[in-house]
Amino acid sequence: MTLSPRFAPGTFSPSPGRGPLPRMLLAQTRTEFVLTLRNGEQLLLTMLIPLGMLIGLTLLDVLPLAEPRVDHVTPRILALAVMSTAFTGQAIALGFDRRYGVLKRLAATALPHWSLVTGRMLSVLGVVVVQLVVIGAVAAALGWRPDPTGLVPAAMLVLVGTAAFGALGLLLGGALRAEVVLPLANMVWLLLVVAGGIVLSVDILPGPLATLAVALPSGALAEGLTAALVGGTASWSALAVLAAWAAAAGLLAARTLRLS
Repeated sequence: MTLSPRFAPGTFSPSPGRGPLPRMLLAQTRTEFVLTLRNGEQLLLTMLIPLGMLIGLTLLDVLPLAEPRVDHVTPRILALAVMSTAFTGQAIALGFDRRYGVLKRLAATALPHWSLVTGRMLSVLGVVVVQLVVIGAVAAALGWRPDPTGLVPAAMLVLVGTAAFGALGLLLGGALRAEVVLPLANMVWLLLVVAGGIVLSVDILPGPLATLAVALPSGALAEGLTAALVGGTASWSALAVLAAWAAAAGLLAARTLRLS
């Protein structure tokens, strides 16, 4: 015998129960996005350092670059911004969220586990968009004039590059202790900036190091953005390298991610 409910649905407000998945995902994404922008350390890593390097490398003749210097500096700074947010910032934030039990508490809510990762990745993409707008505006003030035909390939590279570095950040921050993630993520960031094809072009790096840099996501993104925004050509090889890193790191992160 089936009993009819005593009260009609909607009688009481708020109505208990699981909310719509799109609304839950949007709320989590918005929260992650705001928390990232409020974090002073993250702001230094995602905004101030790239902007300082953009202005310094453009105005100071410290690296051998073709003229106009800003045209060759800006794509590499954009690659640096993507790496800083999607990899280093994501790895450190995830590591400390695990340490303080944030992920374990979120997993106990009505949020499905896949949304824990999706919400973070969408918030990272939102921060990257803010970075591109700010850095692009400053670069334009310095005289940057990108090739219009390369804007679509550049957008594709940024999107796939964000996925690749985000997956690497999840892999690092989701498997290691926060005390290990913090120095390791910063050390990897510094190595990729110096010798991973970000600041120094692969043409300047020594032979074996240049070959390695092209195969790294940092070198692939920097060289691909340079080809798109300076030469107006799409670098499919760089896009393939980034896609391969995104797929491989994403699969490993899904297997090794721990909530605590």
